[in-house]
Amino acid sequence: MSVNGKRVLHIDQNNYYGGETASITPLEELYRRFDVIGPPEPMGRGREWNVDLVPKFLMANGQLVKILLYTEVTRYIDFKVVDGSFVYKSGRIHKVPCTEEEALVSDLLGMFEKRRFRKFLLFVVNLNEHDVKTHQDIDPRRMTMREVYRKFDLGPDVISFTGHALALYRNEDYLDQPCLETINRIKLYYESLIKYSKSPYLYPLYGLGELPQGFARLSALYGGIYMLNKPVDEILMEKGKVVGVRSEGEIAHCKQLICDPSYVPDQVKKVGQVIRVICILSHPIRNTNECTSCQIIIPQTQVNRKSDIYVCMVSCSHCVASDGKYVAIISTTVETENPESEIQPALELLEPIDQK
Repeated sequence: MSVNGKRVLHIDQNNYYGGETASITPLEELYRRFDVIGPPEPMGRGREWNVDLVPKFLMANGQLVKILLYTEVTRYIDFKVVDGSFVYKSGRIHKVPCTEEEALVSDLLGMFEKRRFRKFLLFVVNLNEHDVKTHQDIDPRRMTMREVYRKFDLGPDVISFTGHALALYRNEDYLDQPCLETINRIKLYYESLIKYSKSPYLYPLYGLGELPQGFARLSALYGGIYMLNKPVDEILMEKGKVVGVRSEGEIAHCKQLICDPSYVPDQVKKVGQVIRVICILSHPIRNTNECTSCQIIIPQTQVNRKSDIYVCMVSCSHCVASDGKYVAIISTTVETENPESEIQPALELLEPIDQK
């Protein structure tokens, strides 16, 4: 917005960048934040740690990366490709194939399934919403994804793999929606993958907290003002529209206000809950070919749940942990009264765990 000529004042009630999506440093601050005694052993220098509160990998060809490139925030942030993408099936971790050669030897799908899946992928990659010749008798705005899977005769394992490891849906609701959104998601995965070939994901060096800091630095070049540790006492309204913000007796007038839900608790309602478990390890995750960073998706059908479980793992290769240490964060939507039992399959994949 600053780059495009808007006058921007960014007020943050916290004394650090990023709000709920910050990266916590040093390590001692992470322990204090969660009221955990420790660290239990020497973990290197505390400043070597940058632990995300809300983990996220960026699709290499996704909208956020395009925004970063357009605004040139990338001059302040360095990214590194994530080593691998994995999916959980029948109690084991399997690598999501990155090349045709990997796909041919992968045991995620049977031999005949691979042929049908290849035809499906060719259809997805070549589909042009505005060119009927590429539709193969499929109306992308009307036909559901369930019907598309049926047309290509894809079985349950292929459907689970496609919907959760490629399209990155967290549940099965998408099956009865028009297929165009899912096709575009798979295309995005494919386009992101061919950029770097290891995986479709990027992650910033020093953690996600670099993103808001990068935007703040660039905004400042264009006249933007950033104020940390500044309380918001009141959002001023006139005739149903926001006209300003009151803070410590001062008023900043504005034509437009953007904020996260914590600033307007009376305007939002809770519709669900997430459990996240930050695990510190002294080893890479088993059966990931010693990857120093990866994502593991546990599809809900594999563990009798309604939503998937995600594991994001990063390490010193992304400058977020001391040498020889790894940070794995498990996330999922809470479905029961005992959330920690829900992520047990993910915890078992990470054993032994130094601390969580």
